[in-house]
Amino acid sequence: MLNKIFGTMTVLLTCTWPVSAADWPQWRGPDRTGVSAEIGLADEWPEEGPPVKWRIEDLGEGFGAVAVVGERLYVQGTRGRESVVFARDVATGRLLWERVLGSRLRQNKGNGPRSTPTIVGEDLYVLNGMGELARLRVGDGSVRWQFNMLDRFSSSNPRWGISESPLVDGDRLYVMPGGRRGAVVALDRRTGETVWRSSDLGDRASYSSLIVADVGDVRTLLGFTQAAGVGLRAEDGKLLWRYRAPANSTANVATPIYSDGLVFYTSSYGVGGGALRLRPAADGIETEEAYFAANLQNHHGGVVLFDGHLYGFFGQVLVCADFKTGEIKWRARSVGKGSLTVADGKLFLLGERQRVGLAEATAAGYREKGQFRIASRGEPSWAHPVVVAGTLYIRDQNVLTAYDVSARAESPE
Repeated sequence: MLNKIFGTMTVLLTCTWPVSAADWPQWRGPDRTGVSAEIGLADEWPEEGPPVKWRIEDLGEGFGAVAVVGERLYVQGTRGRESVVFARDVATGRLLWERVLGSRLRQNKGNGPRSTPTIVGEDLYVLNGMGELARLRVGDGSVRWQFNMLDRFSSSNPRWGISESPLVDGDRLYVMPGGRRGAVVALDRRTGETVWRSSDLGDRASYSSLIVADVGDVRTLLGFTQAAGVGLRAEDGKLLWRYRAPANSTANVATPIYSDGLVFYTSSYGVGGGALRLRPAADGIETEEAYFAANLQNHHGGVVLFDGHLYGFFGQVLVCADFKTGEIKWRARSVGKGSLTVADGKLFLLGERQRVGLAEATAAGYREKGQFRIASRGEPSWAHPVVVAGTLYIRDQNVLTAYDVSARAESPE
């Protein structure tokens, strides 16, 4: 399976604004990989779990994770029938401000917003489940611009509501409203004006968020539509490749993974995961399928790449697989199907049935270092865990809990 792609090949994910190791400014962290730069975290948890720093119970409904920069965190939720974004104090969870974005999403799998805010300097970019896209001031939540992207681009909402998190790269903001007139759009992030819409990619949107990478000297967007894993030239939206094998027609959710010339996509509903190998060619880049495996099916809990291996919940179990070959190294029941992030060489795990776990991120085998249960809020626990500044954030519907997972928390007094 070979496709010709114009450009030269070098894949490098970068972040275009300064962040510290103590920041988590967007979906899956500074570079959208789900891997934290944190060090000095506890190696084990007590039976009851790590100490609770604070807990709030007034976020309303939703599945979105938190974004954290400095002394503030940002998260979406609801107030009655309205969709709301909240700013909170990192030390206490105290409410600093809230901003109504419009009506909440109502859906039989759970109401409310699904995405994570994106923070760039003094700006907060947020997208709710009904398509309201806004640029807010981080200081007070005041609106700099706002519009409904489904209305502007004549697009339809996916069955389970918009779930992507806005991507900012330089002066542009990228989102995927989907539709026959172009699936992906670029906006001027300061004004909200449309820069381009991908004229040769007319797929419907799915639930995955976009990633940006350098492919040689071509800045490239990589995403997962309802029909395929795709690559687009960031400058003008030109379609560079389509990879149909890992896509299903129901819900493609997981954020793609990139490293060492490989691009990995995975979905569930009886499909699986596959990787494209990128090779330089005289007239551009050739892409060849490196492998495809039906047993690498990730539903929506995401996959992370750490030390050459993929970690994720493939089917109902936690799996470690070789990134270059797709070979499975081990499987473990762990916390059951769920989501995860990596920090300090450890897997922080959240099962959708309210189990939280800690394990070593090693291909040598599943080595659990703690597990505890949280209370059920009546919906699956689908918001991804976040680890930043020695704190583990677990959002479950209206509740947000901050746990102390620093090494000092396990040390005797």
